[in-house]
Amino acid sequence: QVQLVESGGGLVQAGGSLRLSCSSSRSAFREHAVGWFRQAPGKEREFVSSISRSGSDTDYADSVKGRFTITRDKGKNTVYLQLNSLKPEDTAVYYCASRRTILTAPPTRQYDNWGQGTQVTVSS
Repeated sequence: QVQLVESGGGLVQAGGSLRLSCSSSRSAFREHAVGWFRQAPGKEREFVSSISRSGSDTDYADSVKGRFTITRDKGKNTVYLQLNSLKPEDTAVYYCASRRTILTAPPTRQYDNWGQGTQVTVSS
């Protein structure tokens, strides 16, 4: 099992930026596709973004396209989610998730390994 640790959440004003990190101490993490999801109070968890195992392909929810960017640094065994132009409706707990895939697999929205989440709060 690859344990995932999220960090980087916090309180920011509307229009501000944050960078979330998802890391693992296991080298096997490099063989995983990684995604970010979020869950706001009273709402279902929703897909935000994903990146393929190779790092060459990404996927975004329409609500965050052009504002959020997902990248991965294999040397640091970390996936980042850069959140720009934040809006109050982006407030949620953000979860990192992973799934072992083949090298050429495209980004996926299906995961079986989850982190504990990090809170992002955007004030108006």
